Amino acid sequence: MDTSNVVLLVFFCFSSAVSFPLRSSSCHSQGQFHLNGMHQSGDIVLGGLFSVNFLTTASDLSFTSEPQLPTCYGFDIISFRQAQTMAFAIDEINRNPNLLPNLTLGYSLYDNCIHLAIGFSAALSLVNGQRKEISLEGTCEGNPPVLGIVGDSSSTRTIAISTVLGLYRVPLVSYFATCSCLSDRKRFPSFFRTIPSDSFQVRAMIQILKHFGWTWAGLLISDDDYGVHAARSFQSDLGPIAGGCLAYTEILPWTNDRSELKRIVNVMRKSTARVVIVFAHESHMLNLMEEVVRQNLTSLQWMASEAWISAALLQTPDLMPYLSGTLGIAIRQGELSGFRTFLLQIRPDKQHNSSHGDNMVNQFWEQMFQCRFAPTPAGWIENGGALCTGQEVLEDEVAEEFLDVSDLRPEYNVYKAVYALAHALDDMLQCEPGRGPFSGDTFLLIWFLQLAYYLENVNFTTSFGDQVSFDEYGDALPIYDIMNWRWLPDGSTEIRNVGEVKRSPSGGEEITLNEDRIFWNFGSKQPPQSVCSESCPPGTRVARKKGEPECCFDCVLCSEGKANNKTEDFWSSPQRDHCVPKKTEFLSYHEPLGICLTTTSVLGTFVCLVVFSIFICHRNTPIVRANNSELSYLILLSLKLCFLCSLLFIGRPRLWTCQLRHAAFGISFVLCVSCILVKTIVVLAVFRASKPGSEASMKWFGALQQRGTVLALTFVQAAICTTWLVSASPKPHKNTQYHSEKIVYECVIGSTVGFAVLIGYIGLLAILSFLLAFLARKLPDSFNEAKFITFSMLIFCAVWVAFVPAYISSPGKYADAVEVFAILASSFGLLVALFGPKCYIIIFRPERNTKKAIMGRKAGS
Repeated sequence: MDTSNVVLLVFFCFSSAVSFPLRSSSCHSQGQFHLNGMHQSGDIVLGGLFSVNFLTTASDLSFTSEPQLPTCYGFDIISFRQAQTMAFAIDEINRNPNLLPNLTLGYSLYDNCIHLAIGFSAALSLVNGQRKEISLEGTCEGNPPVLGIVGDSSSTRTIAISTVLGLYRVPLVSYFATCSCLSDRKRFPSFFRTIPSDSFQVRAMIQILKHFGWTWAGLLISDDDYGVHAARSFQSDLGPIAGGCLAYTEILPWTNDRSELKRIVNVMRKSTARVVIVFAHESHMLNLMEEVVRQNLTSLQWMASEAWISAALLQTPDLMPYLSGTLGIAIRQGELSGFRTFLLQIRPDKQHNSSHGDNMVNQFWEQMFQCRFAPTPAGWIENGGALCTGQEVLEDEVAEEFLDVSDLRPEYNVYKAVYALAHALDDMLQCEPGRGPFSGDTFLLIWFLQLAYYLENVNFTTSFGDQVSFDEYGDALPIYDIMNWRWLPDGSTEIRNVGEVKRSPSGGEEITLNEDRIFWNFGSKQPPQSVCSESCPPGTRVARKKGEPECCFDCVLCSEGKANNKTEDFWSSPQRDHCVPKKTEFLSYHEPLGICLTTTSVLGTFVCLVVFSIFICHRNTPIVRANNSELSYLILLSLKLCFLCSLLFIGRPRLWTCQLRHAAFGISFVLCVSCILVKTIVVLAVFRASKPGSEASMKWFGALQQRGTVLALTFVQAAICTTWLVSASPKPHKNTQYHSEKIVYECVIGSTVGFAVLIGYIGLLAILSFLLAFLARKLPDSFNEAKFITFSMLIFCAVWVAFVPAYISSPGKYADAVEVFAILASSFGLLVALFGPKCYIIIFRPERNTKKAIMGRKAGS
């Protein structure tokens, strides 16, 4: 047995076993953890950790007897529903023929009782198993008790568990641990989570502040890791992102300390900040609001973290006059089809025969419906003597909260965590032996390493339409719902979804807000103003206040030689005594670069006309007729349009030029490339028809079919352009970010996806043309058109592959210049490669422009 196997086996024996003397061939467990759980067997088993009981009673400490785990009580039906979500997801996966086919998933779920010792013991039991004896003579081959774990729900417990399990790369996918410290890949190499970290939560809230122009806000935090990490993130991120600063930061006490709460409310009253951000748990917020009501502190805009945005205990008639209008972020809500039906099928008479004992389900029935197990034919009876038959009991009002699946948030994270493990398993099992990322013996550590590797690369879309993948830190693609509290006239409370914040493709935050749905708890029914100092009017300048944050300043008259104007189109004069219009910059017809590109465009158009004239004058010669003259004329026409459309990129951007430039460019190039593609297909078809018995194939490639194919391919690009222009039309934009003293006029493309699809469709046709032409390059043709098409497509693809990085890295007018250069270069490449050899023969070697000469070459090929 090698060293790795020994170390791994020692770890698995560590928590509940002790080794015998060296001559013994096994180690024996000295006891077992008695844990509340729920189990289902399967070919592969996944573990889960959930907080089903939320209270514990510690056992008496004694140095003469074995310590016992605390006793759990206080059943939480919402956490039990989260555990059932994992069972539901596994049941759904087992019924899915496309995911893990011919394989059954099982589960082993334990209750951590919101207690670190119990949660840690449960985690060790999952990876260790509850076997009484472990042989030391084996090779540790085969499946471990569980391959991956869903949990834990607390950052504190997750840190402790992942610190140990990470040593052996046991995958741990949390659905509720948000501490940003867990993104440390060195400390937690196999940790993943489907909930955004606290750092993104802070940045999401800052985006809301930035959207409404709130640069002056107060911050209240809880006295724990959750609040402290949030405060640090606000201090580091608020200024750079939103240009704002904090009016104050106060720590809410754990207990209802009247004097401390009174002091905090007085700080809030004296502050000019109208926006108050609270990163705390609902119990902290409840204590604070009691003092707010007592002092009648109104006219505040509350912003809630995800910890209390859905807290029902705060939505009372006494508190809603103060909390109505609250804005906050919540865990992404999802819909799980069939979940309610699954919950209705939870019956102890189906599960109490489990070999492990499903005491979670038993406890659910005992706590919620006063049902207990008794040795009767029915198995389960009610305390009063009536049978507990199952579904009709669950339909009772007492289970209304448990069966409410209209607002599934933590449950949706559990669902995504299970599916992430399943997709990673599916990818891992499809790997062919010897071709995967790992090699060597298949001992348990390799199982864990492989699953962790495939989890890092997992990428799928849920049935709700959300993409799930993990970044290099194990964090899922972050997304939050933005919620708004509204107090209705009948005294009830409505929590509305008014938008979302998610990570943008560029890596920043992208906010979407439906302001028409937001309820503001102010007389004006408008968002409040929360700034430390108003912007300085013209003729004054900013004077920083010593010892104050950057967003607090005075406005003083401009000194001699200085000027200030709040209009973006103006800049101070060299003498700084008055405002002058800023310089403007765009790709102009009057500058050398614009003149050069314009001249080249006109030259290309002229060359196209000359080539077209040559082909018309010699249309009856063999070399023109042999190369599909109709398609050649269409290619020349489209190339002429390509040269002309480059002129739309030159000159000051206007709405019609911004909208037309990419549409004209895209359609012109697709017309050209589709003609080349059809031409290539015809070359292949002609050669195939020359073989005995294949003459009938040419009827599918007649002139009518050729025109129809070109028209259909071009129509697809026209549809793409139309969709783009309708949904997110390009438009002119005055950019002052590149140079503060200069305005750069540019066209924003509106939709990156639209532009990418337009370019991608052209690239797809070009690559297809290249591949077909490459296959046909050695056909025994007299004047093999496929060779020229191959070369032309090679030039075309090379130009546009080089275009992408050059375009992205070029600012302002140089981005337009790069695109014009790419259009002209690819157009000239196609013109020269396709028509240069033909024009050379027509003009300079007319003796080769005969049928006899062409047939002669063919014979000699």
